[in-house]
Amino acid sequence: MKPRYQRAIVLNFFRGHPMRMLIGAVSLALLAGCISPAMNEARSKSPTRVLSSAKPMPLVAECVKFSWQDEGVFGVDASAYINTDKPGQQTVYTRSAESFADLVSQGTGTAVSYYAKQPDDSAAMRRLAMLATCL
Repeated sequence: MKPRYQRAIVLNFFRGHPMRMLIGAVSLALLAGCISPAMNEARSKSPTRVLSSAKPMPLVAECVKFSWQDEGVFGVDASAYINTDKPGQQTVYTRSAESFADLVSQGTGTAVSYYAKQPDDSAAMRRLAMLATCL
């Protein structure tokens, strides 16, 4: 391979999207590792609210994630992520796992367990309300 082509390959690899995707993936992996203990601790207690939906789990999860990212409602802390590590289950969570929802397929529908670190907090109540609109 000619040196000129080798340089072009290297430059194309570092241009734009591949590097951004790599940085994003590493960041999410680190974030997920930091949040798991907080979520596991919350799961050892009863959920703040248990809900159900006739909609399929992936549709509900995407809707919840999208609604929790609404800066008009949550301001600059409008963050939401989806964890799909466990088969048949998805978790939508916020930064620091202040609020999260475990979604489990239940027949053709979805069972939702909502957890909030401070259930009476206005942000947690807004997240619950936004979650309910997705059911």
